Amino acid sequence: MLNNKYSKVLTIILVILIIAIASILIFVGIDWYKAYMTDTDAEDFQDQFNDYLNGVSNNTQTPSNTEVVDPIIDPNSIVENTQSNTQTGEENNSSGLTYKGFNVVGRIEIPETDVDYPLLEKVTPASIQAAIGVMYGPGPNQVGNTVLVGHNFRNGTFFSNNKRLENGDKIYITDMQGNRVTYVIYQKYTTDPNDFEYATRDTNGKREITLSTCTDDTSGRLIIWAAEE
Repeated sequence: MLNNKYSKVLTIILVILIIAIASILIFVGIDWYKAYMTDTDAEDFQDQFNDYLNGVSNNTQTPSNTEVVDPIIDPNSIVENTQSNTQTGEENNSSGLTYKGFNVVGRIEIPETDVDYPLLEKVTPASIQAAIGVMYGPGPNQVGNTVLVGHNFRNGTFFSNNKRLENGDKIYITDMQGNRVTYVIYQKYTTDPNDFEYATRDTNGKREITLSTCTDDTSGRLIIWAAEE
């Protein structure tokens, strides 16, 4: 009788373990599949982007003013500022090139972390599920500080591996006119989610970018500054 009870307990424990292992495998598999599809879509886009730039260089398309959209003060809640930016607006972005329903304003490459994604004109919950969003600033390769936001999904996509980046690493931004500018990282730190001084800092007439993503525990922001080489 006692042996039967032990057998039942062991059977229950075994079933629980099997279910737990299966759940973990399913979760990992889904996460891997999402990462695979994200990178596959981004690779497909690279050809479209190159075709677009070829059209621009051949004067078959007219590039638009790509100075960017409504600043978003809190990237955690993704709530847009109710005051419009007089330098920007959707009417100014008429390139016609879109990615997953969002207007494209450029491309970001970070060789150190295998990042190569479109830059989308604004940050919304949906846009940063698709690629990297421009949250604040004059726009790709413009004078001033342009803030780029990407998710930390910890699966290798978007800004998941920004913690691996160090001072001296290079970031390449290509705008819609085909200008590819090299930026060099010179500062990296974590800060409170409510801190926004990194976005509004004075660049003294230089072209700079800021990368912003969540820390692994989502309690703060990992911020990276880079200046034109």
